[in-house]
Amino acid sequence: MGRTLENKKEIVADLKGTLSESTLALVIDYQGLTVAEISDLRRRLRPSGTVCKVAKNTFMGIAIQEDEKWQPLSELLKGSSAFLLVKEDFSSAIKAYQEFQKTSKKTELRGGVMDGRLLKESDVKALGDLPSKEQLMAQIAGAINALATKVAVGINEVPSSLARAVQAVADKDKDDSPEAAAE
Repeated sequence: MGRTLENKKEIVADLKGTLSESTLALVIDYQGLTVAEISDLRRRLRPSGTVCKVAKNTFMGIAIQEDEKWQPLSELLKGSSAFLLVKEDFSSAIKAYQEFQKTSKKTELRGGVMDGRLLKESDVKALGDLPSKEQLMAQIAGAINALATKVAVGINEVPSSLARAVQAVADKDKDDSPEAAAE
């Protein structure tokens, strides 16, 4: 039994909803994957906040029809398509997909769309090489900590430098005094 019109509308509405929350959409050719392998891919993507949707290209085409941000996705809609819809941490999502691809060797990345721009496989790989959100936060925290340490050392150094300067002036005055010359 085929899908009803209501069922098709629900699928398109679900795709639209997920796309509206996404920052990056990747299209992969999933032909040859078993249900267990697709489940494994979904499990790997879940920690990065990524959803893997397997849908007909026509449904995705209808879902992106009225949204300019996702229009370039239409160029990637051919063959057996699975859509990796990334909400936030695209670097971790791409790395998770790349790890899956290395183990299964059955999928092929066609490309993706981010901010209304079509991304080729090389562009997606470059995004995957960026540090993850957690790594960036750690780097920023480290930089802030280093800056705070330098400021604290600098503030601590002011009184001791001032004391040394006063002592140097006092010593100089003592050496320049007539009593010091008489001795």
